[in-house]
Amino acid sequence: MSAQSGTRVRSLVVHRTAIEGLWHLEAKPVTDERGTVRELFRLSGYTELGIGVPERWSQLNLTWTGQGGIRGLHGEAMTKLVGVAHGQAYGVYLDTRAGSPTRGTVVTTTLTPGHQMLVPPGVCNGFKPSPTAAANTCTASTPNGDQT
Repeated sequence: MSAQSGTRVRSLVVHRTAIEGLWHLEAKPVTDERGTVRELFRLSGYTELGIGVPERWSQLNLTWTGQGGIRGLHGEAMTKLVGVAHGQAYGVYLDTRAGSPTRGTVVTTTLTPGHQMLVPPGVCNGFKPSPTAAANTCTASTPNGDQT
């Protein structure tokens, strides 16, 4: 896509968190008079920033959670890229990894469209829609059966 007059492009933005290996990401947006396209994942973008990701993703879920619903805390042995496609959610992350220098650390954040968390194996994650329902995305490095 060539940049047209009036098109605004911002690079992927990465923020460290208090948990080792847990990253808060702001997806690359491309905005023009028609709206916004968010690049939720591009391997080369992560590689350029030195952020390790799985060689391939094995599962992609879209979860609709109604007002008052809670999801988590999930702490599987997989890398996950989680975010919000619609609405807003309050996210919670807890490091439960044995031997981790940040074991026991909790990170909280508000997730909105375009904001994602890269969650390493052994870090529990959960979310609650705020203030109404939300559609959350979860891309996983290994299949997770029928759980969401």
